[in-house]
Amino acid sequence: MIAVLDYGAGNLLSVEKALRFLGCEAVATANPDTLREASAAVLPGVGAFGDAMACMSRSGLVRPVQDYIRSGRPFLGVCLGLQLLFEESEESPGVKGLGVLKGKIRRIPAAPGRKVPHIGWNSLDRVATGGLFAGLPEHPYVYFVHSYYLKAGDRGVVSATADYGVTLDAAVRRGNLFATQFHPEKSGKVGLAILRNFAELAGEEG
Repeated sequence: MIAVLDYGAGNLLSVEKALRFLGCEAVATANPDTLREASAAVLPGVGAFGDAMACMSRSGLVRPVQDYIRSGRPFLGVCLGLQLLFEESEESPGVKGLGVLKGKIRRIPAAPGRKVPHIGWNSLDRVATGGLFAGLPEHPYVYFVHSYYLKAGDRGVVSATADYGVTLDAAVRRGNLFATQFHPEKSGKVGLAILRNFAELAGEEG
């Protein structure tokens, strides 16, 4: 069973629907006990960093999520769910993230011809082999919606970047912990392939 974390600030329905389309048993939940029993978990997210961390705190999910990630089971953060894994964000000064990975979330700088938020399709660069990207082309196109981006403190965890006038750390991996700034569930066939790869890592493929 893949737990899709429902902490009040997520795009969980589209993620859950995509996983079920692939034949996975996916359950939206805010229950720490359900999370502990899951073979894999997904942390989706849309909205503001500070609001999302407040929602997670009220839901009692901060420590269970940290513990789950430490267990080594497959875990996937999506969009804001990637950002929450890190230490802090310029969007919400003074608010601590989950701190599972080192790095800061920065605002995409304004520039002539560069629209913020970054909305739409963009290609990935420096794509790692295996993991979420197994079987994908060298520069797959995926769908982004965000105004803030990751600057990872440990470059070794970065598994893909994207260019938007500034280099965006678009995906990270540390062991069975994965996260993407883009939305796999909105990225067509490439996105479904990424989610299928994640489900296979969890033994949940349909």
